[in-house]
Amino acid sequence: MSAPTTPSSSPATPPPSRPAVSEREAREVAEAAREQHWRKPSFAKELFLGRFRLDLIHPHPLPTDEAVQRGEAFLAKLRDFLETRVDGARIEREARIPDEVVDGLKELGALGMKIDPKYGGLGLTQVYYNKALALAGSASPAIGVLLSAHQSIGVPQPLKMFGTQEQKETFLPRCARTDISAFLLTEPDVGSDPARLATTAVPDGDDYVLDGVKLWTTNGVVADLLVVMARVPKGEGHKGGITAFVVEADSPGITVENRNAFMGLRGIENGVTRFHRVRVPAAHRIGEEGQGLKIALTTLNTGRLSLPASCVAAGKWCLKIAREWSEAREQWGKPIARHEAVGSKISFIAATTFALEAVTDLASQMADEDRNDIRIEGALAKLYASEMAWLMADELVQIRGGRGFETADSLRARGERGVPAEQLLRDLRINRIFEGSTEIMHLLIAREAVDAHLSVAGDLIDPDKSLSDKAKAGAGAGLFYAKWLPKLVAGPGHLPTSYGEFKHGVDLSGHLRYVERTARKLARSTFYGMSRWQGRMESKQGFLGRIVDIGAELFAMSAACVRAELLRSQGTNGREAYQLADAFCRQSRLRVEELFGRLWNNTDDLDRAVVKGVLAGTYTWLEEGVIDASADGPWIADTTPGPSEKENVHRPIR
Repeated sequence: MSAPTTPSSSPATPPPSRPAVSEREAREVAEAAREQHWRKPSFAKELFLGRFRLDLIHPHPLPTDEAVQRGEAFLAKLRDFLETRVDGARIEREARIPDEVVDGLKELGALGMKIDPKYGGLGLTQVYYNKALALAGSASPAIGVLLSAHQSIGVPQPLKMFGTQEQKETFLPRCARTDISAFLLTEPDVGSDPARLATTAVPDGDDYVLDGVKLWTTNGVVADLLVVMARVPKGEGHKGGITAFVVEADSPGITVENRNAFMGLRGIENGVTRFHRVRVPAAHRIGEEGQGLKIALTTLNTGRLSLPASCVAAGKWCLKIAREWSEAREQWGKPIARHEAVGSKISFIAATTFALEAVTDLASQMADEDRNDIRIEGALAKLYASEMAWLMADELVQIRGGRGFETADSLRARGERGVPAEQLLRDLRINRIFEGSTEIMHLLIAREAVDAHLSVAGDLIDPDKSLSDKAKAGAGAGLFYAKWLPKLVAGPGHLPTSYGEFKHGVDLSGHLRYVERTARKLARSTFYGMSRWQGRMESKQGFLGRIVDIGAELFAMSAACVRAELLRSQGTNGREAYQLADAFCRQSRLRVEELFGRLWNNTDDLDRAVVKGVLAGTYTWLEEGVIDASADGPWIADTTPGPSEKENVHRPIR
C-alpha cells in the first residue's frame, strides 16, 4: 500500500520543535496530571501511612449473581473458541494473528467485553474481563495483548470515563464489534517523561492539525481508531497543553511506517506511526485541552489490571508444567520434585500464583465496586505481578533444564512434548516495561505513598518557597505529626488475639499481625527518610523503590489471607488455600526483612560513584576485548515533522 497523499490544507502556524524541558518543569507536568485529591478510601494508601485498614478489603468484596452468570457464560464461549480455532504455535511461528481469528473474536463480541450493552458490548465486570484476558493470553499472549490494548487503554476506556455522549454513541458501537483501537503516547525520544512530547495539534478552525511521530503503537498496524496524545500550543481561546484525541486511522496524512519486531509477543501488531498535517475535528477531542495526561493516568488506574491478569495465567501454566514434568522426570532414583532444590521452586510458583490471583481479583473487584480509590492498588498489582511472574517463568525454565531453553518446535521435532517455556520467558519480559517500567512504577507509587506528608510538609522542603510559607507549613506539619507519630508505636499487631477469625487449622492471624506491625514500621521508615533527606528525598530512588516493594509485599500478604478466608467460607478448597497463603506469607516475610535491611545498609552511594566514573570514561578499558555487534545508526530515530517517505504498512482487518 502506498503512502497516503498529503491533505491540501495546512495548520495556521508551523508546529513547534521539541520543547526544552528542565527537570523541575518535567516534574510539574507529571504532578499536574496526578489526581490531586483522595475522595474515597484507599487500603494501600492507609497501609503506607502505617494504618492497616483490613475492613476495607475484608470480608472480600464479591460480584453480583448477574455479573457471575454473564461472565461465566462468556468464558465458556471464549474457551471453546480458543480451543478449537486458535493455534498459538502458529501465531508464534508466523508472528501474526490470522485474520480469521481476529474476525472470530469480533463475532464473539470479545472486542466489547467492557463496553456497556447499550452500545453493543458485553458489559463484563473488571473481574471477568481479566479472567477472559487471562484465558485468551494462555492460548496466545498476542491475542491477550490485542484485546487488552484495544479495551484497557484504547478508545473504549477513555471514552467511557471522559467522552461526551455523542462520542460514545459514535465510537463505542464500532469498538464493540468491528473496529480495533490503539493508544498512542510514546515517541522515539519520549517515554515516561511526557513533558517532552513533540507531537503537536495546532487549532485550525473547527479542526486540529496533527504533526509528529509515535513509537511502539500496540495494535497500531491494524487499528481502525486511535487515541492520540498531542501538544496543543497556547493561544487565543486555547488553554493548550497535552490533549487526547480520537483519530480515524485511515485519515489522510497518517502513515504506519514500520511493523516492529520483538524478542517476545511476536504476534502483536506494534508499529511506528507518522502524522503529517492530519486534520482531526475538534468534536473528537476527549475532555478539555491540557487534560490528556490526566485522562491517560486515570485510564491506567484500572487499565493496568489487565497485565496482572496475564501474569496470573502465566503462573497457573508454570505450576501445571512444573508439576507434570517434575513427576515424570527422575534423577537419582526419585522424581525431581522430591529433591528439595527443585521442590522449593515448585512451592514458590504455587504460593506466588495463589497470591497474584488474590491481588488481581481483589483489586479488580474493588474497581468494580467503585467504593475505594484503587490508584495505588492497581499500580502495586502491575508492579508486583510483572516482577513475580518473570521470576516464576525463570524458575520453570530452570526446572525444565536444557528442555526449558529449547523451543517447543524443536522439542516436537525430536518427539517430545512441545512445551514453550522459553517463549513464556520471552513473552513475560516486556511486562516489566509495559504501561510503566518497574523503575517508573516505583516512583509513581512512592509519590502517592508520601502524598499525605507532602500535603502537610511539602512547602518545608521546597527551596522556592518563602520563609513565611515554610513557617506556615511547619506549623501545620507539627500538628499532623503530633497526632500521627504516636499511633505508629503500638497497634493490634502486638495483641496475640487479633485477627482470630483467620485461624482455621492453619493460622493466618499471625501473618496479618505481622502486616499491621510492619505497616507501622514502614511508615516510620518513610518518615525517617523524609527527615533525613528532605528535598533530596526524590533523588533517593533506591530507598523509595524498597519502600514501595515492602508495601507491595504487605498488600499481597493481605490479599492472600483474605482470599484464603473467602474460599474457606465458600467451602471451596479452603484448607488448601490456607496452606498456600501460609506458604506465601512466610516466603514474603523473608523478602520484607531483606528489603528493610537494605533500606539503610546498601551500596547506593558507591553505585552513584561508579556510574559517574562510567559516564566519565574512567572504565572504558573494561570494555576492551569484544566486538560490538550493533548495527550503525543513531540511538534515537529522527522525528522531524514532515511527510512520510516510507510505504504505509497499515493493515486494517475487515
